[in-house]
Amino acid sequence: MPFTFTPCHIPDVLLIQAKAFNDPRGFFMETFKRSDFEKWIPKRFVQGNYSHSTQRGVIRGMHFQINPHAQGKLMWCQRGEIYDVAIDIRKGSPWYGKYVGEVLSGENKRMLWVPEGFAHGFQVLSDAADVLYQVTDEWAPATERSIIWNDPDIKVDWPIKGEPLLSDKDAKAPKLKEATDINFVYEK
Repeated sequence: MPFTFTPCHIPDVLLIQAKAFNDPRGFFMETFKRSDFEKWIPKRFVQGNYSHSTQRGVIRGMHFQINPHAQGKLMWCQRGEIYDVAIDIRKGSPWYGKYVGEVLSGENKRMLWVPEGFAHGFQVLSDAADVLYQVTDEWAPATERSIIWNDPDIKVDWPIKGEPLLSDKDAKAPKLKEATDINFVYEK
């Protein structure tokens, strides 16, 4: 099997290690194989996205879509390096308001599965980064939401300190406790 699946300290979030086959020309690797993934992630991916960031320190996030268009995300940094963050926003979860943060890079060939019920974002650690990801529901602007990247109750320990480059939307996002229409509920 070319993938290793490891539950993170919030067990619904998975760190996935892909295996690369190297030779003098470079390498080959599978980035997804349904038969391997369906044992761990029994979801169907319906949209692929590509994000290119041109500056170290950029933060994109913390984004999510509420039900009925919640998205699970399979994240992969193809080139460069990012610090990828998933915040549990499921009411009743023992990890509510806690986060998982992992470094994903073109070198380490790791992926992160961020299930529905999590806010997601990343910080670019390299001079540029190319991030590819698949989602389990299509983009639905009416259900799109976000929370602020530096929520003082969550305290994400971003590797690059200081003020990041943000979109206007991300800079104006509310704190988690101010986001009143989140409709995710933890199920054991």
